[in-house]
Amino acid sequence: MSLAIRTGDLTIHRIVKSEGPGGSALDTLPSLTPELLAENRSWMRQQKLLDENDQLITCIQCYVVKTPHHTIMIDTGVGNNKSRPGWPSWHMKTDDIFEKALNAAGFTFDQIDIVMCTHLHSDHVGWNTRLENDRWVPSFPNARYIFLRTEFDYWNELNKRSSVPEFVDSVLPIVDAGRAEIVGNEYQVADHIRILPTPGHTPGHVAFAFGRNKVHAVFWGDLMYSPLQALYPELSAKYDVDPSQAAIARRAFLERYCDTNTLCCTGHFISPSVVKIRRKGSGFACDFLQAR
Repeated sequence: MSLAIRTGDLTIHRIVKSEGPGGSALDTLPSLTPELLAENRSWMRQQKLLDENDQLITCIQCYVVKTPHHTIMIDTGVGNNKSRPGWPSWHMKTDDIFEKALNAAGFTFDQIDIVMCTHLHSDHVGWNTRLENDRWVPSFPNARYIFLRTEFDYWNELNKRSSVPEFVDSVLPIVDAGRAEIVGNEYQVADHIRILPTPGHTPGHVAFAFGRNKVHAVFWGDLMYSPLQALYPELSAKYDVDPSQAAIARRAFLERYCDTNTLCCTGHFISPSVVKIRRKGSGFACDFLQAR
């Protein structure tokens, strides 16, 4: 069994695909200067957020959340048999890492009853589907899949102009199978889950806030790749469709949850990945939930 995080009446499990160097800090964060990196290199290396070659140490993962009513998958990782030639480590994978991690957390594909995607990039939707008799079918046969309307429409329009592989193999088959719910930002699941718009990384990128009466945990997807972006919220990633909007959303999120007990479950921070936010100067610091 994997280590479970309990808060309020929620139980949270991390489903980890990989951890390690995830790209040059200066390349991933285009507005990061060599001088600013030099100012922060020591503490980042000490906390194992940066390696000796100035590569950001990151994680590919998703989460399973048990509420009193549901078993919910937040994002689904990279997936198997997916053609991703631009990402060699993701291309045509055939390993059992995801299934083993899911099983270690105490779950099977059949036990997930809701899948919620923060956005529709390939490392967040890959296990939405699996290949069965040369057809893409829902990996979680008993689940309804929640896609945000703004996000779905954005990728649908791009796909009409030129095929978007992750949309074709990991999103449209869910729609074709009748398992998709395409919803607005006001959508809620029971009294436990609410949507928090955080646009910029993609036009319909969202976070998910969990908790009855108060927010106990929030899942932020790709709002940030590194704690350095909390200290300097203006540092947007090269993957952000709208860097300025992403920076505004990031600061608003950090203001909202700083100096609270809310657990922030990150998309790409290295283990243990779950942090609390506190104010630090004109920016913010991420305090990891447990020692690494």
